[in-house]
Amino acid sequence: MKIISQVCSLCILSLLALSPMLCSAGDNTPPEGFTALFNGKDLTGWKGLVADPEKRAKMTPEELAAEQKKADERMHAHWSVQDGVLVFDGKGDNLCTVKDYGNFEMLVDWKIEKGGDSGIYLRGSPQVQIWDPENSAAGGIGSGGFYNNQKNPSQPTVRADNPIGQWNTFRIKMVGDRVTIHLNGKLVTDNVVMENYWNREKPIYPTGQIELQNHGNSLYFKNIYIKELN
Repeated sequence: MKIISQVCSLCILSLLALSPMLCSAGDNTPPEGFTALFNGKDLTGWKGLVADPEKRAKMTPEELAAEQKKADERMHAHWSVQDGVLVFDGKGDNLCTVKDYGNFEMLVDWKIEKGGDSGIYLRGSPQVQIWDPENSAAGGIGSGGFYNNQKNPSQPTVRADNPIGQWNTFRIKMVGDRVTIHLNGKLVTDNVVMENYWNREKPIYPTGQIELQNHGNSLYFKNIYIKELN
């Protein structure tokens, strides 16, 4: 019996080594008060990226529908679900929520590879930064800041990233134009104004889609939950 037990343990360890993206039994099940944006099975509730908010606003409904159809085809070519994990192959465009959001609290687990450079767009605007702190662009700065801010703070207050290849967790709260972010339980952005990257003369849009973005390498998300706030 002892030998059988040892063999079974080795089999389990081998399976885990071969399947680093496997999610746990409780993954993609929202905590109380939250709604799951990702169901762990398919891309329901998500769409491809069409231009930016300023350009989309100028399109007719017919133009937008035609562009959305093409964007959705591109989306399915590069975003997929594997073992309960949302996976991006590093090519193509952002993945966007079908629904727009105003004030909200969001939870999301993410994982990148060495040299990774990614982000989460809030209300269609870049971005809560995700990257390998040791890549050349990051220069040792951790994730969770507003890379595109010019007047307001753009860097996280502390570096709280887990080692590359391990899962990280964001808690993002956005009310009005101000955002507070915890990374792996540590406060990294404290009630900072998020600037409008697409039109610097305007404040951030009152509502907009949430987008998952990456530059050129594989990216992984799971446990994406949201709670809308009054």
